[in-house]
Amino acid sequence: MSYKELFIGFTRSGLLGYGGGPSAIPLIRYEAVERFKWMTDDEFAEVLALGNALPGPIATKMAAYIGYKVKGKMGALIAILAQVVPTVVALIALLSTLYAMGESRIIKGMIAAVGPVIGMMLAVMGYQFLKKGWIGLGMTTNIVMLVISFLALELLDIHPAIMIVVFIAYAFIKTYFSTNKPDTKRSVS
Repeated sequence: MSYKELFIGFTRSGLLGYGGGPSAIPLIRYEAVERFKWMTDDEFAEVLALGNALPGPIATKMAAYIGYKVKGKMGALIAILAQVVPTVVALIALLSTLYAMGESRIIKGMIAAVGPVIGMMLAVMGYQFLKKGWIGLGMTTNIVMLVISFLALELLDIHPAIMIVVFIAYAFIKTYFSTNKPDTKRSVS
């Protein structure tokens, strides 16, 4: 693995992740898991959960973690710069053009057409995580967690980070007790 691969992967996800961090997540996943194989899907899910629980932009946090995992401190720096700098340059160029042509129907149509693409990318990634959860947690636990998440986030307006921490704690406790079960079989002497 080289610094060049880190730079290319995060530049691509940064430039093509139109709409902010959430739209870049599927692109970062593609680069980190499928294209360059820096990590597994499970590791990516853990990085995503951790990134969501911490304050700040998600794409930058993920770039820092993945870059550090792949190539240490210099890898983290390169991944962050690759994620941010090309986007900033492109943003300045794009905003200059949009301000010059802001009332154009073509520009308004292009901006409106991007929304469904981002929605579909997030839906595909969500489906992949749901499928993994279905396998790992089982159908009943997965459905219960989906219902609890929906109720907490939509009806009770609980912050997503709190839900992430609660589910991480649940996973930790469940894993701890399932791997540290007392030995019920006693040897007869």
